[in-house]
Amino acid sequence: MPNVPSDNPHDNPGDSPDTSAAGARPDPPRRVMMQRRGPILVDGPVEVELEDGGTVFSDRFRVALCTCRRSRRYPWCDTSHRDRM
Repeated sequence: MPNVPSDNPHDNPGDSPDTSAAGARPDPPRRVMMQRRGPILVDGPVEVELEDGGTVFSDRFRVALCTCRRSRRYPWCDTSHRDRM
């Protein structure tokens, strides 16, 4: 099956919402926003698994994940990607 974006997160037959608790509503999908020349914005809270196997957690309502690797607070963005004058 081709990897095609869908408006419905549950279109794939193998995907089913998490309804482990009786009558529980599934968590809504996380929103991830991509920006050209900027961080990846993720609606939180989030847990990020690092390359070395460690994890970091943020309970903020939205986090910015660094994509340029210049951040002193990696994996969190500190705006080091911006051009400086």
